[in-house]
Amino acid sequence: MTALLKLLFLGGPAVWVIFVLGFIALYIIIERGFHLHRAQIHVPEFLRGVINVLKRGNVEEAISICDETPGPVAYVIRAAILRCEKDEAAMRNAVEEAGLSEVPRLESSLMALITVAHVSVLLGLFGTVLGMIGLMKNMEELGAFFDIKLMAGDIWTALLSTAVGLLVAVVCHGFFNYYVTRVNLM
Repeated sequence: MTALLKLLFLGGPAVWVIFVLGFIALYIIIERGFHLHRAQIHVPEFLRGVINVLKRGNVEEAISICDETPGPVAYVIRAAILRCEKDEAAMRNAVEEAGLSEVPRLESSLMALITVAHVSVLLGLFGTVLGMIGLMKNMEELGAFFDIKLMAGDIWTALLSTAVGLLVAVVCHGFFNYYVTRVNLM
């Protein structure tokens, strides 16, 4: 733990902000993982069960099964069952509306995750620039007799901010792509 704190102090203010953004991203990653896992069901088995209940003419039980089953598939099937007494166009409309209302729920927080990825890279670059500015300032002040340890601190700031920013961005991008793929497959 002390090594992490030492790196945070060496990295400068940009690394602290990136570190906070990393925790926000971690929260989003865990929350989306639980949400998408909960929404995932075995669709063929679910449909067989609902169709068997509907074949017996028990529409209320089929709706109850849909209400008890989490996820977008159950919600869309429920919308279709509720409109089964109307014509095909009304049922198709209900299914499309239900599907369109489920996508934002599945994709919520994903834009925040990709924003953290983009901002982390930019903050890493900003930290690099701050480190280089500090290095140039120290070189100007000390002239020909510069202190290597003093300069190394500025180089640490530059390198650590870049590394931490890229690390957070890579992880966020990876999970963003993974979750978008899972949503598209649902």
